[in-house]
Amino acid sequence: MRAVRRDRAARTGPELFLHERAFDDCLERIAVMQRRFDRALLVGCPDASWPDRLGAFTDIVAVRDPGALFARSAHGQVIIEDAWEPTEGAFDLVVAIGTLDTVNDLALALHLVRHGMTSGGLFIGAISGGDTLPQLRAAMRAADSATRTAAPHVHPRVEASALAPLLSEAGFANPVVDVDRVAVSYRSLDRLVTDLRAMAGTNILNARPRFIGKAARDAAVEAFAKAAGGMRTTETFEILHFAGWSGSKG
Repeated sequence: MRAVRRDRAARTGPELFLHERAFDDCLERIAVMQRRFDRALLVGCPDASWPDRLGAFTDIVAVRDPGALFARSAHGQVIIEDAWEPTEGAFDLVVAIGTLDTVNDLALALHLVRHGMTSGGLFIGAISGGDTLPQLRAAMRAADSATRTAAPHVHPRVEASALAPLLSEAGFANPVVDVDRVAVSYRSLDRLVTDLRAMAGTNILNARPRFIGKAARDAAVEAFAKAAGGMRTTETFEILHFAGWSGSKG
């Protein structure tokens, strides 16, 4: 389902303002290090220009994306981050943008990234954090209350406090996690959902409800509008920027 969502965004035209914010931040941090890398892996590539931009800091860029269309447009390959077999020590730089929060097993995905890196390599990226979309989550609770049901509308996301320990356990030294909260105003719930679809950010859970009735939808729309007291509703996207160095194995 995650691949389906990303392919839909690729076909309709992806909304990249958050992805660009995260990618630019990573490039700025890499530039500060003033180091030339030999071989980089870019995981998550909704913009085909990203490999060339990353190429300013590395000799070779390999591209992987969970969506076939994004991967193809960047001349890369499809990846499932917790179910791939990287060549040991193949990369000294891995940049991961906006996909790791939707894997089934984040801890395993991080271990596999570490397996594919040389000692002393840099792992850097950004994912959606646990405090993302509070207004949408409140609106979905209102929808459930209206129908007296409970359904998973938003996939669980890692908290900022948990990400650094996960990186350490995977073998990354000196992990750093910074939180960037981006406030975006929306005139309606429908406009937010439109952006989420273009970001490939809508529900991907197997247990997601296939249909939301009129009563539930009306309750969600009303709750989202009331959050602003009649004005545009401000929604928050939490981006967790992370970095860590691949330590020696064994």
